[in-house]
Amino acid sequence: MQEKISTLQYIKRYLKRCITGPWSLICGLSVTLKYFFNPKRIVTEQYPENRKTLKMHDRYRGRLEMIEDADGNNHCTACGMCERACPNASINVLATKNIAGKKVLGRYVYHFASCTQCGLCVEACPFGAIRMSPAFEVATTDPNDLEMILNKKEGQG
Repeated sequence: MQEKISTLQYIKRYLKRCITGPWSLICGLSVTLKYFFNPKRIVTEQYPENRKTLKMHDRYRGRLEMIEDADGNNHCTACGMCERACPNASINVLATKNIAGKKVLGRYVYHFASCTQCGLCVEACPFGAIRMSPAFEVATTDPNDLEMILNKKEGQG
């Protein structure tokens, strides 16, 4: 049940809202006016105008990539830890054997369409062979572009 209020209480409440309402509006607009008169403080990225100078933050997680040295060799030993750590099977590590009979990386298949960029595979890799790239423009209309083989050389190790 609602409590009945007197006419005097109703008028007091109405006048209070008439005073506090515009004050609340002024407080909210003050932020907008500060940015309007001091545009150097704006933290919004002006994308796509600044596409050439835009640098993603260090902790940004884009698509997965293999770390390679100058010769194109990577540190992956096909242990499969990243494959086991992936919650939705976005990684397939296909191992092979080299001439000496040692297990080496054959293909490192990455399914970007199902990847959630959680980074669990990077954390699980004991050799630091993979990382999340800073690439952020990865949209495509071709579904074949979403399945990648990350290692350049097959059967090296």
